[in-house]
Amino acid sequence: MKSFLAFLVAVGSMVTLGDASCFTVLQVPGKPYRGCTWKGKLYPFGHIERTEDCYQCDCSPGAMECCSLFHTPVSYDKKKCKVVFNKKRCEYNVVQKDDPSKVCFAFSAVG
Repeated sequence: MKSFLAFLVAVGSMVTLGDASCFTVLQVPGKPYRGCTWKGKLYPFGHIERTEDCYQCDCSPGAMECCSLFHTPVSYDKKKCKVVFNKKRCEYNVVQKDDPSKVCFAFSAVG
């Protein structure tokens, strides 16, 4: 029973820590649509697995609801390091300013 309780606490923590940043884009009422428009691009109705900007979305006639597929580093050595977005992998990398081939440690991220 103790191990089951520990399992539930661990899974609950992962769900909380893995929360993504989400938003909703309302569509203009009365305008004929074939999908949802966001940042000048038309997306089809239904589930969009990945947009060009690394979001997972659901498009309906009234709104487009999207959540990020990435987390943004917030706690790292800002004097020595910088954040670079890898659009191909939908992730941020924290690297040294002087030598971007060397990775920096990020203490926390939001997303």
